[in-house]
Amino acid sequence: MGRQVWWSVAFTAVTMALTMSCGWAAAIYAAEIPAGRLEGRWTSEAGTSLTFRPDHTFTSEHFDKLPVASRCNAPAALSSGRWAFYGPSDTDKSYTADEAVTHGSVLSLTFSTGDCTVDAYLFGDEDDPAMCPTDDPDDGCPATGYLDRTEQADEPLTRRRHIHP
Repeated sequence: MGRQVWWSVAFTAVTMALTMSCGWAAAIYAAEIPAGRLEGRWTSEAGTSLTFRPDHTFTSEHFDKLPVASRCNAPAALSSGRWAFYGPSDTDKSYTADEAVTHGSVLSLTFSTGDCTVDAYLFGDEDDPAMCPTDDPDDGCPATGYLDRTEQADEPLTRRRHIHP
Protein backbone atom coordinates (compact mmCIF):
# COMPACT_ATOMS: atom_id res chain seq x y z
CA MET A 1 0.00 0.00 0.00
CA GLY A 2 1.14 3.49 -0.76
CA ARG A 3 1.74 6.33 1.65
CA GLN A 4 -1.53 8.05 0.64
CA VAL A 5 -3.57 4.99 1.55
CA TRP A 6 -1.94 4.77 5.01
CA TRP A 7 -2.57 8.47 5.63
CA SER A 8 -6.24 7.98 4.67
CA VAL A 9 -6.59 4.99 6.98
CA ALA A 10 -4.88 6.82 9.86
CA PHE A 11 -7.01 9.95 9.34
CA THR A 12 -10.22 7.88 9.30
CA ALA A 13 -9.23 6.00 12.47
CA VAL A 14 -8.40 9.20 14.36
CA THR A 15 -11.64 10.84 13.21
CA MET A 16 -13.68 7.84 14.34
CA ALA A 17 -11.94 7.72 17.73
CA LEU A 18 -12.56 11.40 18.36
CA THR A 19 -16.20 11.15 17.27
CA MET A 20 -16.87 8.12 19.46
CA SER A 21 -15.17 9.65 22.51
CA CYS A 22 -17.73 12.46 22.75
CA GLY A 23 -19.77 11.77 25.85
CA TRP A 24 -17.15 9.55 27.50
CA ALA A 25 -16.17 12.13 30.13
CA ALA A 26 -19.75 12.33 31.37
CA ALA A 27 -19.98 8.54 31.54
CA ILE A 28 -16.64 8.11 33.32
CA TYR A 29 -17.38 10.65 36.06
CA ALA A 30 -21.15 10.03 36.35
CA ALA A 31 -22.62 9.29 39.77
CA GLU A 32 -25.78 7.22 39.88
CA ILE A 33 -27.79 8.01 42.99
CA PRO A 34 -31.18 6.94 44.38
CA ALA A 35 -34.04 9.44 44.62
CA GLY A 36 -33.68 9.56 48.41
CA ARG A 37 -30.12 10.85 48.04
CA LEU A 38 -31.24 13.51 45.56
CA GLU A 39 -33.96 14.86 47.83
CA GLY A 40 -33.00 17.91 49.85
CA ARG A 41 -31.22 21.15 49.13
CA TRP A 42 -28.33 21.57 46.68
CA THR A 43 -26.36 24.85 46.51
CA SER A 44 -23.60 26.39 44.41
CA GLU A 45 -20.88 28.92 45.18
CA ALA A 46 -22.73 31.41 42.96
CA GLY A 47 -25.77 31.32 45.26
CA THR A 48 -27.97 29.07 43.15
CA SER A 49 -30.00 26.49 45.04
CA LEU A 50 -32.33 23.67 44.10
CA THR A 51 -34.50 21.89 46.68
CA PHE A 52 -35.86 18.50 45.59
CA ARG A 53 -38.91 16.89 47.23
CA PRO A 54 -40.10 13.25 47.21
CA ASP A 55 -43.24 14.20 45.23
CA HIS A 56 -41.01 15.10 42.24
CA THR A 57 -41.36 18.85 42.70
CA PHE A 58 -38.49 21.24 43.19
CA THR A 59 -37.93 24.90 43.97
CA SER A 60 -35.00 27.00 42.87
CA GLU A 61 -33.34 30.24 43.84
CA HIS A 62 -31.11 32.25 41.51
CA PHE A 63 -31.16 29.59 38.80
CA ASP A 64 -30.80 32.46 36.32
CA LYS A 65 -27.16 32.81 37.45
CA LEU A 66 -26.29 29.57 35.64
CA PRO A 67 -25.36 29.81 31.92
CA VAL A 68 -27.84 27.07 30.96
CA ALA A 69 -30.76 29.27 32.12
CA SER A 70 -30.06 31.79 29.36
CA ARG A 71 -31.73 29.55 26.80
CA CYS A 72 -35.04 29.71 28.72
CA ASN A 73 -37.62 32.38 27.87
CA ALA A 74 -37.75 34.01 31.31
CA PRO A 75 -34.61 33.02 33.29
CA ALA A 76 -35.49 35.21 36.30
CA ALA A 77 -38.86 33.42 36.65
CA LEU A 78 -37.37 29.91 36.98
CA SER A 79 -38.43 29.21 40.55
CA SER A 80 -40.16 25.83 40.62
CA GLY A 81 -41.08 22.77 38.62
CA ARG A 82 -40.94 18.99 38.43
CA TRP A 83 -37.95 16.65 38.30
CA ALA A 84 -37.44 13.13 36.98
CA PHE A 85 -34.52 10.80 36.36
CA TYR A 86 -33.96 9.58 32.82
CA GLY A 87 -34.62 5.89 32.24
CA PRO A 88 -34.91 3.49 29.30
CA SER A 89 -37.92 4.06 27.08
CA ASP A 90 -40.43 1.21 26.76
CA THR A 91 -40.75 1.69 23.01
CA ASP A 92 -37.16 1.90 21.78
CA LYS A 93 -33.53 2.04 22.94
CA SER A 94 -33.62 5.74 23.87
CA TYR A 95 -33.90 7.31 27.32
CA THR A 96 -36.74 9.49 28.54
CA ALA A 97 -37.51 11.44 31.71
CA ASP A 98 -39.81 9.31 33.86
CA GLU A 99 -40.95 9.99 37.43
CA ALA A 100 -41.25 6.23 38.00
CA VAL A 101 -37.45 5.85 37.66
CA THR A 102 -36.01 5.64 41.19
CA HIS A 103 -32.31 6.30 40.53
CA GLY A 104 -30.03 7.74 37.90
CA SER A 105 -27.18 10.00 36.88
CA VAL A 106 -29.13 12.48 34.72
CA LEU A 107 -32.17 14.52 35.72
CA SER A 108 -34.74 16.43 33.75
CA LEU A 109 -35.78 19.70 35.41
CA THR A 110 -39.02 21.00 33.90
CA PHE A 111 -39.76 24.51 35.12
CA SER A 112 -43.35 25.63 35.68
CA THR A 113 -42.92 28.86 33.74
CA GLY A 114 -41.63 29.42 30.26
CA ASP A 115 -41.85 25.80 29.05
CA CYS A 116 -38.18 25.35 29.90
CA THR A 117 -36.54 21.97 30.50
CA VAL A 118 -32.92 21.68 31.63
CA ASP A 119 -30.85 18.53 32.11
CA ALA A 120 -28.70 18.17 35.22
CA TYR A 121 -25.86 15.67 35.37
CA LEU A 122 -24.57 14.04 38.57
CA PHE A 123 -20.82 13.56 38.96
CA GLY A 124 -18.56 12.11 41.66
CA ASP A 125 -19.95 9.21 43.65
CA GLU A 126 -23.17 8.31 45.48
CA ASP A 127 -21.83 9.42 48.87
CA ASP A 128 -20.61 12.83 47.68
CA PRO A 129 -22.17 13.77 44.34
CA ALA A 130 -22.06 17.11 42.54
CA MET A 131 -24.73 18.34 40.14
CA CYS A 132 -24.13 20.25 36.91
CA PRO A 133 -27.13 21.71 35.06
CA THR A 134 -25.85 22.02 31.48
CA ASP A 135 -26.66 21.41 27.83
CA ASP A 136 -23.47 19.39 27.33
CA PRO A 137 -21.92 17.38 30.17
CA ASP A 138 -18.59 17.20 28.32
CA ASP A 139 -18.34 21.00 28.59
CA GLY A 140 -18.74 20.77 32.37
CA CYS A 141 -19.88 23.63 34.55
CA PRO A 142 -18.24 26.92 35.34
CA ALA A 143 -16.29 26.77 38.60
CA THR A 144 -19.20 28.29 40.55
CA GLY A 145 -21.88 26.32 38.66
CA TYR A 146 -21.61 22.95 40.43
CA LEU A 147 -24.25 22.32 43.08
CA ASP A 148 -23.42 20.27 46.16
CA ARG A 149 -25.98 18.60 48.37
CA THR A 150 -26.38 20.05 51.86
CA GLU A 151 -27.74 17.90 54.65
CA GLN A 152 -29.93 20.64 56.10
CA ALA A 153 -31.36 23.78 54.53
CA ASP A 154 -29.48 26.08 56.94
CA GLU A 155 -26.21 24.16 57.04
CA PRO A 156 -23.33 25.98 55.29
CA LEU A 157 -21.34 24.09 52.73
CA THR A 158 -18.17 22.90 54.38
CA ARG A 159 -16.42 21.55 51.33
CA ARG A 160 -16.27 22.68 47.75
CA ARG A 161 -14.87 20.78 44.85
CA HIS A 162 -14.63 21.24 41.17
CA ILE A 163 -15.07 18.21 38.94
CA HIS A 164 -14.28 18.89 35.33
CA PRO A 165 -15.17 15.99 33.10
